[in-house]
Amino acid sequence: MVVGVGAGLGAALARRFAQGYRVALVARSADVVGSLADEVRAAGGVALPIQSDATIAADVTAAHDRIRSELGPVDILVYNGGRRPFGTLVDTTPEVFESTWRVHVFGAFLWAHATVPDMIRRGRGAVLITGATAGVKPGASSAAFGPAKFAVRGLAPVLSRDLHPQGIHVAYVNVDGAIDMPVVRQFLPHLTDEDLLKPAAIADAFWYLAHQDRSAWSHELDVRPFKEKF
Repeated sequence: MVVGVGAGLGAALARRFAQGYRVALVARSADVVGSLADEVRAAGGVALPIQSDATIAADVTAAHDRIRSELGPVDILVYNGGRRPFGTLVDTTPEVFESTWRVHVFGAFLWAHATVPDMIRRGRGAVLITGATAGVKPGASSAAFGPAKFAVRGLAPVLSRDLHPQGIHVAYVNVDGAIDMPVVRQFLPHLTDEDLLKPAAIADAFWYLAHQDRSAWSHELDVRPFKEKF
């Protein structure tokens, strides 16, 4: 299942995993998951669109119950939920700070809390979390986004140390750079193809993590354009 399905990376993750799995597509927008589910089905896959808010515990419980009922226990949880507000300390309201934290960290906690018990019972599964540069090296305009990404990056090793010995692979993917999608092209028109991460290529990295041999698991993986400075 992919939580946080949008027009960019979320859609690419859904398309990639639909090549080998029945996929649950979860987002706050019914339109996005509905059209993507139609695309997956047209290609011969199985997709269940779910409208749900990752920051509301009751929504997560209801969505998980429906997925479990219609598709079965979750094998792979990809948590891609998030928002990216720009602002320094004085430009960031308490409401924006809290809501950013909730969608990045609290949502990841809620979805892991819902799906992991079935994985523990089966002794297998994967939890993959989308990260960002701000979770490693935040800038001044990331007063809300940086702390949220640091927090979800902190959640990942907690889950890893707990769940790896139980057969459940947890990994954090640091997406270090701008993703090639229309909104990025609009606001950063000076960037070329070589400056941007292709959503499908990032999705391949998630697929790789989900299928690593357990004798050589990665806990954290960086993906960035070849010319990106770091």
